[in-house]
Amino acid sequence: MRTIVVSAAFIALTLIAPLASAPPPAPVPGHDGPTVTEQLSGTNNRLQAISPVTPRIAWASGLGGTFAVTTDGGETWRAGVVAGAETLQFRDVHGVNARVAYLLSAGVGTNSRIYKTVDGGESWTLQFQNEDPDGFYDCFAFWTQKRGVTMADAVGGRFPVVLTTDGTVWTDIGDRLPPALPGEAAFAASGTCAATQGGQRAWLVTGAAERARVLTTIDGGSTWAAYDLPIVQGTSSSGAFSVDFRDAFNGLVGGGELLTPSAFTDNVARSSDGGKTWQLASAPTFPGAIYGLTYVRGRERTVVATGPQGVAWSPDEGDTWYEVPGLTGYWAVAFASPQAGWLVGTGGRIVKLSF
Repeated sequence: MRTIVVSAAFIALTLIAPLASAPPPAPVPGHDGPTVTEQLSGTNNRLQAISPVTPRIAWASGLGGTFAVTTDGGETWRAGVVAGAETLQFRDVHGVNARVAYLLSAGVGTNSRIYKTVDGGESWTLQFQNEDPDGFYDCFAFWTQKRGVTMADAVGGRFPVVLTTDGTVWTDIGDRLPPALPGEAAFAASGTCAATQGGQRAWLVTGAAERARVLTTIDGGSTWAAYDLPIVQGTSSSGAFSVDFRDAFNGLVGGGELLTPSAFTDNVARSSDGGKTWQLASAPTFPGAIYGLTYVRGRERTVVATGPQGVAWSPDEGDTWYEVPGLTGYWAVAFASPQAGWLVGTGGRIVKLSF
């Protein structure tokens, strides 16, 4: 969503703005939370997306046409810039293996693009470029290495979502989706406004309208339904930013209000029926919006959430939250296993999280 782009300077200022008092972290019986290990990404550009493939292989992406990849669990990272994309903002990345990955740049008009590499980032092929001057693409998610779906802001009451079934050609399926609400859009914060599960299910989350919603498919994108979310909403800068599901039925959304970075709001909701109905969960320990939220793969109900103002984890799917101290300015988080998760953020920073 454009709001994320045009307010980047404002968001950066919130990192040093006075904060409301957060609830103090409570002790966790028998567990102190994840260990945090700083790593060197090889870039100073802000990183906004992370895609772990295995505990040893992960891809990251960010501003200035930047990508980074590790094949040794983050001991070393190799960063690069996609030729011809030096001014683009890669707000999402999807890694397939050490050699194959996709990048999504978010931007107005032709700045929204999808690239693919099959040689570990040595070269990149442009697969998709938006030609609508009003179009803006936000994030993507994949069922397999060749089947994926890309979320976009609404244009003229329609979501110009594109889908690939062969890992090469992206086809507009916007006519299959429910009509958009006035102003409805996604948020290109962390590459997690879309999620897939299994071979057919997907969820796309929205905001910036009268209501925040989740758009769902259970048949690989052939048909879609829309359901309302109970989180903070109703302005052009509020709604759902991030979604993740641990199985076909149980999932979480996180979001918030961009313009109140020191406030605690209703910004987490949970579903147990595949996204049809949602109930508010507790807010994490940090104020402001949640940019990225993920389940810890291999720890069924453990969740980590991040935003410019902090990082928190929950052992019980959002009922209770505990601070991961000393971490601000991280935009995205994802896990390959309980011992291999990564946070990425401002200044090219990467930290590894291990439970």
